[in-house]
Amino acid sequence: MGIFSPQTPNKKTGGIENAKEQLMTLTDVIAPSAISVTPRSINMSGVATRVYYAVSYPRFLNDGWLEPVLNLTRELDVSIFVHPIDTAETLKKFQKKVAEVQSQINIKEEKGEVRDPQLEAAYRNLEELRDKLQQAEEKLFNVGFYIAVYGSDETELNQAENDIRGILDARMIAMKPALFQQEPGIKSIFPLSRDELLVHSKFNSSPLSSFFPFTSFDLTSDSGILYGINRHNSSLVLFDRYSLTNYNSVTFATSGAGKSYGLKLEILRSLMFGTEVIVLDPEREYEYLAEATGGRFFNISLSSKHHVNPFDLPPPADDEDPRDVLRTHVIELVGLFRLMLGGLTPEEETLIDLAIQETYALKDITGEANFADMEPPLLTDFEMVLAGMEGSASLISRLQKYTSGTWSGFMNEPTNVDINQKFVVFSLRDMEDELKTIAMYIITNFIWGSVRRRLAKRLMVIDEAWWMMKSEDTASFLFSLAKRGRKYYLGIATITQDVDDFLRSPYGVPMITNSSIQLLMKQSPTAIDNIQATFNLTDEEKMLLLESSVGEGIFFAGLKHVAIKIIASYTEDQIITSDPSQLMKIKSARAELKAARD
Repeated sequence: MGIFSPQTPNKKTGGIENAKEQLMTLTDVIAPSAISVTPRSINMSGVATRVYYAVSYPRFLNDGWLEPVLNLTRELDVSIFVHPIDTAETLKKFQKKVAEVQSQINIKEEKGEVRDPQLEAAYRNLEELRDKLQQAEEKLFNVGFYIAVYGSDETELNQAENDIRGILDARMIAMKPALFQQEPGIKSIFPLSRDELLVHSKFNSSPLSSFFPFTSFDLTSDSGILYGINRHNSSLVLFDRYSLTNYNSVTFATSGAGKSYGLKLEILRSLMFGTEVIVLDPEREYEYLAEATGGRFFNISLSSKHHVNPFDLPPPADDEDPRDVLRTHVIELVGLFRLMLGGLTPEEETLIDLAIQETYALKDITGEANFADMEPPLLTDFEMVLAGMEGSASLISRLQKYTSGTWSGFMNEPTNVDINQKFVVFSLRDMEDELKTIAMYIITNFIWGSVRRRLAKRLMVIDEAWWMMKSEDTASFLFSLAKRGRKYYLGIATITQDVDDFLRSPYGVPMITNSSIQLLMKQSPTAIDNIQATFNLTDEEKMLLLESSVGEGIFFAGLKHVAIKIIASYTEDQIITSDPSQLMKIKSARAELKAARD
């Protein structure tokens, strides 16, 4: 056993040379204060470490055999050294080895002995490998596989050793501690690209590929975008939502946990792969992202110049009956008026239904007509038809605030927004709270009609989706989009911080079950029990959500889930950040740049 520590400069001597010796170097800063080396372990500043190396492997290695080790909830480091072997020299040795095995087989045959299946299998394998080496289909490598485990004492190291041995012994991989070689072992583990243990096994290309470390279950798609990194093993969380059973996602998090940041990062990366994105933005958080990516930004309010007419009809698809399209839209309008007018009695609902049909008939829009290019009616046309119907006085008095009153500025105008763009944002920040749910319903219905006109890969993001879950009509419509969107290559991404309001809706849990991707980020103590029951989380996962930092959480894809940390490059961060201090700096920099140009 040896103990040593960095030498202390002699303060009694002087001179320039001694002064130079006393200067602190980078090595002095990062070096441990003391190191204790024993035959079986090495202790650096109180952290016990033990290094192991692999000495034998089974005949076949399956892909992902390293995954259980990497996913252990223990601190460990793995080093894999791959040293290429000269193929020409190897082939000469192979020829000799093949001849030796062939000779042994021939001798057994001449003596009339029972054939040896293992010897014959070895001969076939050698022949096959020799042919592949000659044809450059395979190459040979010397491979060193080393593991370092960490703990506070020898007992913890022994427990970690038992865990690792249990996993690898089941796969017939034998590991040994680097006895009397702990110092070269730890140097081989450090990220210095120095193999000082030099304990190697020979592998050809095919089995060597099974050593690829990023094979944990979060790497489930060969294509897609980067959502973040696995917090347990730092592997990549790569997914293509359009390769899953449906294209929908839900994100739950408290305010400031990074939910909008994560979705904006997904939007930015999805745009690079040709996905069209439409966002309902209740807080005007996506304006700079739209500007930076060349998208369109519509600020929806009562005084806005942008309008959406709820009576717009989607043109029927080739396989759709116009009567069905008209009937469905009439039903959706009845739901809208139920929301606008604060509920309807059965008699009032019947009057509304008849009045909507009469209003369309005024413009010659019927199920038998081609209404694709016809001008739709306005809300004032509907009011006029309703005024001529008996028993409609109460309905008209409630409707007038939308046609001629304070709230008439948004929906009583022809539609003048075009969403045939790669990226479109509808901001509702300046819309009155009483009208936000209505506005989201109208805009979502308008988007749905536009989606059905042209097939394209699209993502519709609904931030603060709890606004739409407050009403049964809007929640029902959102759920129908989640179910029917796949047919039109549309994914629905809902984000909410008010988890209880979302789950309280009868459509809350069905929305979750109809979403292939779920992202849970930091949760409040008041909502965590509901979240745990809904997602069947363990107590450890529950604590992980309570203690998560900004940008951290649990990522679900299908039946699998991992702890995730969302990461962005510096450029991406500057585009998608919602941090007020960063936004102020960005605005200041842009103002200075503009002043310099002027």
